[in-house]
Amino acid sequence: MALNSTIEWTEATWNPITGCTKISDGCLNCYAERMAKRLSGRYGYPQENPFKLTLQPERLLQPTNWKKPHNIFVCSMSDIFHKNVPDNYIFEIINIITQCPQHTFQILTKRAKRMAKISKKIEQWPHNVWIGVTVESKENKKRIDYLKFVNASVRFISFEPLLDNVHQINLKGINWVIVGGESGPGSRPMKQEWATSIRDQCIKMKISYFFKQWGGFNKKATGRSLEGKEWNQMPILLNTDTTKPPNPTLNSDATLPLPPPFCAG
Repeated sequence: MALNSTIEWTEATWNPITGCTKISDGCLNCYAERMAKRLSGRYGYPQENPFKLTLQPERLLQPTNWKKPHNIFVCSMSDIFHKNVPDNYIFEIINIITQCPQHTFQILTKRAKRMAKISKKIEQWPHNVWIGVTVESKENKKRIDYLKFVNASVRFISFEPLLDNVHQINLKGINWVIVGGESGPGSRPMKQEWATSIRDQCIKMKISYFFKQWGGFNKKATGRSLEGKEWNQMPILLNTDTTKPPNPTLNSDATLPLPPPFCAG
């Protein structure tokens, strides 16, 4: 778990899963893969294949040690809905989340179809969970349709890395939108009109808009200003009562029960 995350729209990261596999164009220059290779042989990243999908159960209890509220990006080094992550392990992660009502957990995925299947099984996500999908191009806009089946207090879309013009977007039921260009070696450029088109649609729909970065090889040099302004809007919370236990319930057609809370050792 990392405090003081450099990811602009969160505060901390929690990685009970690491590693992933590529499924679409946005994965080509994966930042998490680059980082995993730098950490090869250390901190739970395998020496031979540091980006191999790996469950990290010793990290499950980490959020329970933080008493001060944080926005926490879940699985910034993986995808919680990867096909090789067992349902029961996802439910263990959810159980930890229910024990930490002081935190806000931000879950982002490219695997929208499995996200919808898991969401159907639990019916209602804990109130302190925000669920989002990555849409890097118009070919992947279908992920938004799956997101709308998710019963969460905040549903969001990350258009990062934004690789082409996504044109008109059906933003009904969406609470927050993030836009950003690709960064690092080999990064593909983002055009200004792509970012402003999404911004203008958000303004029209009164949806919070967060412009993360222009990207490029040196993202600090290109900055975060869009038409002379930094856009740092965050979603309006629908339920801020952190004293209420946010336990999810299973749908009647679920095939797997929620396991008891994970205990280390």
